Amino acid sequence: MAWLWLIAGGLFEVGFTTCLRNADGFRHVGWTLGFLASVTMSMLLLEVAARSIPMGTAYAVWTGIGALGTVVVGIAFYGEAATPVRLLLIVGAVACIAGLKLTAVQ
Repeated sequence: MAWLWLIAGGLFEVGFTTCLRNADGFRHVGWTLGFLASVTMSMLLLEVAARSIPMGTAYAVWTGIGALGTVVVGIAFYGEAATPVRLLLIVGAVACIAGLKLTAVQ
């Protein structure tokens, strides 16, 4: 169950980076509230997951999910470049995250 909490926390990290992108210096109340709610849930779920998963592994996976998700959102919704090199690096990052999960000792 801890891995599910960690994945959910990583997805909320994607939510808070997306909200932050649109908050415009925290002048847009809706995006700012979305940011605050997402960052709170993300940190809470990381803390819950880290009770069972070693913190170094949990943090690396949580950060990786957030970073990868943010890149995917940027490509899909904000016109960021999807060059072959970027896509190859995303695949490499996913492989590293999967490797951390597969080698984690609980």
